[in-house]
Amino acid sequence: MEKTIGIMAHVDAGKTTFSEQILYHTGAIRRRGRVDHGDAFLDFGEIERARGITVFTEQAAFEYRGDMYYLLDTPGHADFSAETERCAAALDCAVLLVSAVEGVQAQTYMFWRILDKLGVPTMIFINKTDREGADVRRVMDELAGELTERVVLFSSRGEDWKEAVAMLDEELLEKYVSGEYADKEFDNAVRLMVGRRLLFPVMSGSALNDIGISEFLEELSSITAWNKNDDKFSAYVYKVRHENGKRVCYMKINGGQLRIKDSVQIGGGIEKVNELRRYSGSKWNPIDSAGAGSICAAVGLSAQSGTYIGAEGKRTEECAPLLSAKVEFDESVDARTVLAAFRTMEDEEPALSVKFDETLSEIHANIMGAVQTEILAQLAQDRFGICVSFGKPGVIYKETISSPVIGSGHFEPLRHYAEVRFLLSPLERGAGICFESVCPTDMLAAQYQNLIRTHVFEKEHKGTLTGSELTDVKITLIAGRAHLKHTEGGDFRQAAYRAIRQGLCKTDSVLLEPYYRIELSCGSDCAGKIIADIQRMGGIFNGPFTDGKRMHISARVALSEFMDYPAQFLQTTHGEGRLLPVFDGYDVCHNTDEVLEKESYKPERDLENTPDSVFCSHGAGYPVKWQEADAHMHCEIESEYERYI
Repeated sequence: MEKTIGIMAHVDAGKTTFSEQILYHTGAIRRRGRVDHGDAFLDFGEIERARGITVFTEQAAFEYRGDMYYLLDTPGHADFSAETERCAAALDCAVLLVSAVEGVQAQTYMFWRILDKLGVPTMIFINKTDREGADVRRVMDELAGELTERVVLFSSRGEDWKEAVAMLDEELLEKYVSGEYADKEFDNAVRLMVGRRLLFPVMSGSALNDIGISEFLEELSSITAWNKNDDKFSAYVYKVRHENGKRVCYMKINGGQLRIKDSVQIGGGIEKVNELRRYSGSKWNPIDSAGAGSICAAVGLSAQSGTYIGAEGKRTEECAPLLSAKVEFDESVDARTVLAAFRTMEDEEPALSVKFDETLSEIHANIMGAVQTEILAQLAQDRFGICVSFGKPGVIYKETISSPVIGSGHFEPLRHYAEVRFLLSPLERGAGICFESVCPTDMLAAQYQNLIRTHVFEKEHKGTLTGSELTDVKITLIAGRAHLKHTEGGDFRQAAYRAIRQGLCKTDSVLLEPYYRIELSCGSDCAGKIIADIQRMGGIFNGPFTDGKRMHISARVALSEFMDYPAQFLQTTHGEGRLLPVFDGYDVCHNTDEVLEKESYKPERDLENTPDSVFCSHGAGYPVKWQEADAHMHCEIESEYERYI
C-alpha cells in the first residue's frame, strides 16, 4: 500500500529535522542532516541552505513495516504558506508539529484550518521537549482550547489513554466501561476515528535529539487507515517546476494508473505524458507507470499547480496574498524580458498573479511578505540573470456592488455578432464570482451559453473604483443573441466583458479591504496600551478578560492598519506577549475616500476594460457609449428584470 504524509508546522518548529529523522529511522537516508548545518536532505537548494528555512516543498519515499510512504516536507514560513496549502490537498495524513515551548502559533492555526476544511486526518507531534521552558501539558491545553478538544496524548498508552479516547465516542465509551472491547477492536475503532477526524493523536519528543521518533512511526503505522481509490484515472497536481528546460508537474495519483505516453485530458485538450519520474530529495529516477496512491512527476502536461485531473476534489484559499508590489528593474532591461521571467515563476507559484501594465511598462506581483520578495529577487538573478527589486507593498483591495443591475454588451463589427445581457447581483462576503443562466435555449443555444460562462471565469474583472478585482457578485445570464453566419467564439468574449463592465458603471460599487482577527495575551500592565493601540487602528475588540495570570484580548482590524503592528506589540510586551493573527476575509474599506484619492483610477481611460458596445449599420461598425447602449440592444428582457434598467 502507498500513502502520502505531509509535515506541516510554524517556521522554526523543527519540521525539516523531524523529516530527516523519519527518513533516517526508515533507512531512506544513511545520515541525518541539519538545517543549521546546511546539509539537510530535503533542504538542498542554495537559497534554503543559506537562509536555514524551507522555501520549496520537497518529497522523499520510505518503507515501513511493508508499506510505502511518500513524505512531503512543506514550507513553514508564512510567506510561502500558499505552497503548503496546495500540498495539503495531496495528503492522506498530515503531521502537525508544535513547539513545546512556543505552543500554538499563527501558522499552526492557519494550517489547522486548511486541514480541517480539506478533511485530512491529522496527527500532532509536540517537538523540542528537551528545551528550557518546554511544557507538554500547557501545549495540550492550548491544542484543546484553540484547535480541537479531540486531542489525546498517545505518548504513553496507559489506561488513562484508553479512557480519554473512549470519552470521545458514546458507543465506544459504553463498550469500554463494560469491558466488551478487546485491544485489537479498540485499535480498529481508533483507526476509524482518526480517519474521520474525530480523534487527533498527539505524540511528543525531540526531533533534534531523536526522542519519540520511533514511537511516532509505530503510531503512524498502526492508527492511520489506507484510502480506497477508484479504478478510473484521476490525479491532483500539487507543484509545478521548470527544470532544465522542461515543465514538470508533481502529482498525487488519486485513482487508476498513469503510464508513459498516456493521453490525458487537460482542460479542453488532450496531452501526452512524455516522462514519468519519482523524486527523492534532489534526485529522481525514471519510472514506467504510477498507480493510485503514489506520488510522481510528469513531463509534457500543462496542468496548473493546485488543480485536479480526471475528477474534481476539495480546494481551499486560506493563504491568498493580501499585498501587491511593483517589480523594479533597470531601464536598460526590456520589460518583456522581466515579464517572461515572472510568468515562469508565476507558473510555479500561481498566487503571484503577475500583472503587466503595457502603457506604463510596469509589472506588479501579489506577495505574502518581505522574505518572499527577497527570495523572488534572488531567483530572478540566479535563474534568469535579471536584477530586480520590489517597491513598497500595498494592500490588495477588491470591489463589489451594492445593488442589482442589468449589464449589457453588444459586439458587432463587420462579419461578427454577439449580444449578452447579465443581471449582476451582490453576494455575501467571501462568495467570489458565481454564474447562472436563466436564458432560454430557444433564444441562445446551450453551446453559446456555456461559452459565455467560460468567458466570465477566464479573467479577473476589474471594478470601477480602483480597478481592483471584482468579487462577491452573482452574474446571471438573462438574455443573449447570436448570428447564424457571423458569430465566432471570440465575439461572446467581447460581449460578455463589455456587459459586466457596463453593469458596473451603472451601479454603485463598494471598496473592500482585507481584515485580520487577532488574539492577544499579555501581562495586565500592558493591556491598557494594547487596547489604545487597537482603538487607534480602528479595530473592534472583545474583552479584555483575565485568566488570573494574563489579559486576553480579541479584536478585528484592517490589514492596512495592522501591517506594522506585530513588531510594536513585541516591544510593548517586552517579547513576553502572544499575538495570533488570522485572516478574517474582506469587508468594507474603513477609509474608502482616502484610498480612492491615492489610487486615482479613471475607469474611462481603461481601454482594455471598456463598457462601450459596438454595433453595425450599413456595413460598418460604430461604437456606442455605455450610457446609451441599453436602448440599442436587440434582445428583449423579461418584465421581471425591467426594473433594473
